[in-house]
Amino acid sequence: MLFLKLMDRLKQYSYLVAVKSLLILLLILLPFPLISSTQDQNQKDFPFPVSHFKLKNGLQVILSEDNSLPLVSVVIAYNVGSINELQGKAGLAYLLENLMFQGSSNVGRMQHISYINRIGGEWNAATTEDKTVYYQTVPSNQLALVFWLESDRMKNLEITESNVHRTKNSIIEEVQHRRATDPHLESFFAFDRLIFPDFAHSHPVIGNEKEINDIAVEDVKNFYSTFYVPNNAVLCVVGNVDGERAEELIRKYFETIPEGKVASSVPVQKSFDKKSASETLKDTLASIPGFHLGYRIAPPYSRDYYTLKILEYVLLRGKSSRLYKRLYKRERLVYDFSAGIEKRKDLAIFKLFALCNNEIMVDISLRAVLSEINKLKSTLVSEKELTKSKNMFKMDYIKQFETSLEKALFLSDTFLSHGTLDVLPLELNKYLNVEARDIISVVNRYFNSDNRILLTIKIK
Repeated sequence: MLFLKLMDRLKQYSYLVAVKSLLILLLILLPFPLISSTQDQNQKDFPFPVSHFKLKNGLQVILSEDNSLPLVSVVIAYNVGSINELQGKAGLAYLLENLMFQGSSNVGRMQHISYINRIGGEWNAATTEDKTVYYQTVPSNQLALVFWLESDRMKNLEITESNVHRTKNSIIEEVQHRRATDPHLESFFAFDRLIFPDFAHSHPVIGNEKEINDIAVEDVKNFYSTFYVPNNAVLCVVGNVDGERAEELIRKYFETIPEGKVASSVPVQKSFDKKSASETLKDTLASIPGFHLGYRIAPPYSRDYYTLKILEYVLLRGKSSRLYKRLYKRERLVYDFSAGIEKRKDLAIFKLFALCNNEIMVDISLRAVLSEINKLKSTLVSEKELTKSKNMFKMDYIKQFETSLEKALFLSDTFLSHGTLDVLPLELNKYLNVEARDIISVVNRYFNSDNRILLTIKIK
């Protein structure tokens, strides 16, 4: 009988998920204005309910109720990443992310994971250049447990010699494993050093063996006390919750945590100088040759950035995109390639990585890429192609609301990027209002030889 009840519940869940996916598809295909373009819109223009408040200790809180499934996702995002590391301490942010599972005042080593696993929940964490995120999806009646776990390690993380030593050894093993299994990893690191202007943006999030070894316990404590404070974090709760009850629990568990000192930051560049570079890397691990190509572009969420994002879809996204058709379908020039816009805090780049069967094909592929870019400098993208690219972008944008976890990650990232959620009612239209002449303008502005960064990979 219990098994049959469980099967019925699973069928209900599957039905709800299917319905939700169908609604998302309708939002994409129908001319439904997800958000209005007028400036005086209010909360009703969001595609889902959202509320926001701030605790007296500075913790930003976002709530979004969604009763379609008896689940709740909790994301806590700290406004800190590898950009905030001092030179010589690369890997410190990633080290602390891992250390957050090594125990706090009331939770033993790895017990955080055990608690979540025991209730059938899912958990994970991630560190990027500009943020560190912890997230859990659990049955909605377990919300208080997640708040207790997260608040305890925000306030009372156990940073001991043994915990730090153990975590450092684990990360060094991970670094070595990545190098052993990814023959082109070093070329990505070399390209980042070439295209980004300073140490803060260019060094790998995971760090390197030497600098990880050199990190002292005191370095970790200082980093934690500076950045892992409520006034440097966003707590986002999405799912089957009662807003008033959730706020009550949040205040109970988090409001007693003292506000931290103002998070200091390593001085970093907020804009690019126009400068080209071309280098060759002879890699002993690389099995086939290739190249990295990049352009320094407008900062995230500037006017040009929205146009550049649609350009990314014209050139790269989907099997009907220009470079996919040219490099794969028609001429079969590349063995593999990946590309897109990458943003790191206030800087953004347009990058492409391609692998070819031999060095002759590398040269031909590079010329093909530059040829497709140059076509966009003088010829308008057709209305049909532009509409297709916008529809693909809209589909990807709306998919960020598909599950409670995706929605929570989207909302927390939006707040960290903009410092507010007020941008949301208008943001999608900023992308969808891009015109063909805007694309010509940005291609001529950024995709020039004096702004081109090229790293060619040769087999040693």
